[in-house]
Amino acid sequence: MNRLASDPSLEHCPDYTSDIYQAIRARLLNQNTNDAQVVAILQNVWVVTNNTHRVQWQRQVEEERKKNPLKYILIPNHPRPSHATDSVLISDSAFRKLVEGQYVELYYWTNMGLADAKGMVPSSGPESSNTAGPARPAAAVIPDHGLNTLDFAQAVHRAVASFKQCGWANQRVEMLAGFWRALMLHRYWTAVDPLYQRALLDYQDEQRRAWHQAIPLPDGAWDISILDDAEIVKTHDRIYREDRCRRDDEWDFQRLQSYPRGAQDDHSSTRRARRSRRSSARHHPTGLPSSRGPRRSASPPVHSNPAFSRN
Repeated sequence: MNRLASDPSLEHCPDYTSDIYQAIRARLLNQNTNDAQVVAILQNVWVVTNNTHRVQWQRQVEEERKKNPLKYILIPNHPRPSHATDSVLISDSAFRKLVEGQYVELYYWTNMGLADAKGMVPSSGPESSNTAGPARPAAAVIPDHGLNTLDFAQAVHRAVASFKQCGWANQRVEMLAGFWRALMLHRYWTAVDPLYQRALLDYQDEQRRAWHQAIPLPDGAWDISILDDAEIVKTHDRIYREDRCRRDDEWDFQRLQSYPRGAQDDHSSTRRARRSRRSSARHHPTGLPSSRGPRRSASPPVHSNPAFSRN
């Protein structure tokens, strides 16, 4: 069946008594049917055909609304509201994912992400984000765990507002808002050591991705606003070990540059042994550093060989 190009309910029955339809009427005239009866027959045929087209059009519209819902959203007939300049419009690619209820990085709601959507370099003036931007994803989207705490705090309240504007279920919006609120009230959020904040941002990134992926699954998702403190501590332990390894390697490299060739070989053996011990500790439950109380950032290692002791 061919698709209809226009709404048949807007059509009107032709005037079959007019001269332009005389040839059609003549073909239907016979000894048992006069001109008035022919006109009535033509009108009845048109009505039946139009009713059939109306049913087809309604089905066609319903299918189209499911495929392209934005085309059929009614626009209120009133002037621009005074708060329109305060609205936040993210990039087109992120907006499409948002409409579909998918995971969207918080970067798109940061000052940098909003400026990227407008194709502008961010200024030091008041924030403005009332223009949508390019259809392609941002070239350098920062993952959630790579944001700093200021960008994160700025982005989450804008994201919640966008969720509401896109018609997300209230329960889902409230869960995410409660999740982010709980993170910023967690004891790690105000810790002096930045590794604690990194742990919360890593936990947020991992949990929110997993939560979105679990929604369509048979078992469904969970109340993400209820924090798993044990998982947060494990995340911090992992980040602490990674930071310690990085600092050890940086310190070893700096010290190695100042040693003679023979001492460098001996020192390299010491580094390999220490790495082996660290690798074993990662897979042993007693090898985890304690999670109780604040910890200092990793410091350079102390070598047992006097040749490598600090001055």
